[in-house]
Amino acid sequence: MPTTPECRAINLGTVDYRSAWNFQVRLAAEVRENRGSNTLLLLEHPHVYTHGRLSKQCHFLLDPQVLSARGIGIYETDRGGLITYHGPGQLVAYAILRLREWGGPVKYVRTLERLIIDSLGDFGITGNTVDGVTGVWASGAKIASIGVKVSRGVSYHGLALNVNTDLSYFNHIIPCGLHGLEVTSMARLLGQDVDNEMVKYSLTYHFGKRMGFRMVEGELSASASFIDQAVPRLSDIPAQP
Repeated sequence: MPTTPECRAINLGTVDYRSAWNFQVRLAAEVRENRGSNTLLLLEHPHVYTHGRLSKQCHFLLDPQVLSARGIGIYETDRGGLITYHGPGQLVAYAILRLREWGGPVKYVRTLERLIIDSLGDFGITGNTVDGVTGVWASGAKIASIGVKVSRGVSYHGLALNVNTDLSYFNHIIPCGLHGLEVTSMARLLGQDVDNEMVKYSLTYHFGKRMGFRMVEGELSASASFIDQAVPRLSDIPAQP
């Protein structure tokens, strides 16, 4: 009987965008060279705007220099998708995975959408997708974005789910390059703050279930020195048949 593949889940707390990106690239190289394992990183970022190579200057509604002066980082990334915002209260999940045997990028993105919808359902929120546009919506507004990179069979980057996010930061950009796009959060829809740790647990569980992984708690290697705080641990969460 074949063994269910493992994926380690690591809770990083709050990490600046550049450090997290560099860490993903390193992990992806290790996975590609069979020196590392499938990994799901769960974290938050300080205020930052990120955009893919297809983003345009007009997608910024406030001058980038003004944003920078306010202490908001701006990064052009190698992921798919256009411009989006990351910040406190938003759950970001970066998955570094061997996809070559699992399936291609399209199947992977559609699976990420489904597991986000599953997780929202745990909190009584009905999520849905929109034809022709990547991500997840709830009550007519976008609640989660997806942007991935697959290089030589290994994925990195991932998804961002608005949990207790300050949505006003989306007012400075045209999110995902979609004019008139409304954004929302779990807290806005439920009318109260949401336990972020419970959302992490739910998302990790459904990630394992949809991807077919047995999720295990992971630890940072000693070389991951960019983390300057204690890293919380996740419970062992088995994949379900």
